[in-house]
Amino acid sequence: MQIGPPIRTTGSDAQEAQSGTGDLSTGTSSVDRMGGRRVFVSGVGGELGTLVASLLEAEDWVGALSGIDADPPRRRLHRTEFHRIHPDEHDRIVETVVDFDPHVLVHVGVWEPDARAAPHAAALLTDAAATSIIGAAAECPALEHLVVRSGIEIYGRARGALTRPAESAPVQPTSEWGRTVAAIERTAARVGQRVGVTVGALRLAPVLGPHVPSPLGRLLRMPAVPFSVLADPPFAVIEDRDAARAFIAAARVGLAEPVNVVAPGAITALQAARRGRRIPVPLVGPDWRIARTLSHLLGAPIPDHVSETLHRGRLADNRLMRSLLGFQPESSTTEVIDRLYHWPSVIRQPARVQVA
Repeated sequence: MQIGPPIRTTGSDAQEAQSGTGDLSTGTSSVDRMGGRRVFVSGVGGELGTLVASLLEAEDWVGALSGIDADPPRRRLHRTEFHRIHPDEHDRIVETVVDFDPHVLVHVGVWEPDARAAPHAAALLTDAAATSIIGAAAECPALEHLVVRSGIEIYGRARGALTRPAESAPVQPTSEWGRTVAAIERTAARVGQRVGVTVGALRLAPVLGPHVPSPLGRLLRMPAVPFSVLADPPFAVIEDRDAARAFIAAARVGLAEPVNVVAPGAITALQAARRGRRIPVPLVGPDWRIARTLSHLLGAPIPDHVSETLHRGRLADNRLMRSLLGFQPESSTTEVIDRLYHWPSVIRQPARVQVA
């Protein structure tokens, strides 16, 4: 893939940026000319990463901004220096991060299984990006703080697991996605301990948004929605804009521990189907295997963490979110699900890889 020099998105809209025809001017890391802290954001080509970078641009404490992804940002960014680099280009990633020498690194660049990549490929891409980007941060003399994306899937849903785990609950992932975000936290923790910087992890509930390629959101929008006839347990979500606001809060306050980021309230699959005027399909035991096969054939694959959410529920205690971040989501779980049924479909063609 041809990689050009760093570019600053100054006036192009999202479609122009994606096609390469927009007004993108060459930028420089004008650290000395800008006040505030240098902040580096991974995953700015994904919806959540673009939102995070956009909100950081409005923060008074932020000086120079730089970002990295395999795809351009989803919409106009005014002062973010963007580097288009594939996750497997380890040396270029390290060089880019070290040259910028951030005070704060915000790692949003992850691949959720069956969002834009199959589960195995998603895990490999996420691991490659985390290893290169977070590892490179350890070589930055100015580094003070790391914020990484994680997920409440990290707690797992094994028998006997807490229904609404707090951050002190054991990390016992029972899905591929849970194991992936656990690995990100371990990588960040090792770097933080080695170089003596604070590390915050945002354990997000499933992220939904009008342009977020979410396997859970895609499944709930199908004409027929499966639910567990024996339990139909509740789950919670978080809207993409609220998740982005949580990243800004974590970077601003220097969060130094994991925090669950979960919208208030809860909903079940049956309740969601009825609110969206979908056909509820009761399932029990082996029926879930059949449902996963059929869903895959219909273009809405159900990865194991989504099946686990519908079959066993997915909640988490969010009290630390409010006390440590001073943050409260603007939308409840029920409000997000209601909007889900009015959002347009995610129709953007993925590039070679795409961060969710």
